[in-house]
Amino acid sequence: MKLVTERETPSVDGLAIGILGGTGPQGRGLARRFAMAGHPVIIGSRVHDRAHAVAREIGHDVRGLANRDAAREATLMIAAVPWEGHAELLTGLASELAGKIVVDCVNPMGFDQRGAYPLPVAEGSAAQQAAALLPNSRVVAAFHHVSAVLLLDPEVDSLDQDVLVLGDDRYATDLVQALAGRIPGVRGVYAGRLRNCGQIEALTANLVSINRRYKAHAGLRITDI
Repeated sequence: MKLVTERETPSVDGLAIGILGGTGPQGRGLARRFAMAGHPVIIGSRVHDRAHAVAREIGHDVRGLANRDAAREATLMIAAVPWEGHAELLTGLASELAGKIVVDCVNPMGFDQRGAYPLPVAEGSAAQQAAALLPNSRVVAAFHHVSAVLLLDPEVDSLDQDVLVLGDDRYATDLVQALAGRIPGVRGVYAGRLRNCGQIEALTANLVSINRRYKAHAGLRITDI
């Protein structure tokens, strides 16, 4: 594998992207944007027919397969599944995901009458749980704060926000930063190692509170870089 220097950016041209949980709002939105950027995209679901139907709704030549088949065929996988099924799904796909970059964008959150709040995770974060369950994959955390509403809105051509990218593998984080940049208006920003991901996932609860108060779809911008 070629070493990536400070002056080089990994090429993501033609990268085949698979999305576990691709039938949910976040998965559908990411699938749509990456397909529009020219990537082959496969959305996965527990039920093949459901994945196929949603893929047809998205268009742009997106394909729908059962989760296991999507994990086999894609080069890079994005986990956009509900927190409740996160561990079970990744455990069952460990062999198919071996050797691949797995991007985890899961936010462990609960909701009650006072609003959204982060859930405790024994491993520290969903991404750290993924890394523990997938020892033969390169786990990167990213895309936690990108609004599914904006990703899916045909009237929104460009998203004005940064994607925080965390991980322990330099090549993998560089590649995911480059991939984030394929979405118009988005920049990938390296934000530390996986051990720092807990507060990134938890911050989503704050953004939910902001969005509810101001009826917005808030994202993040990092200044001075």
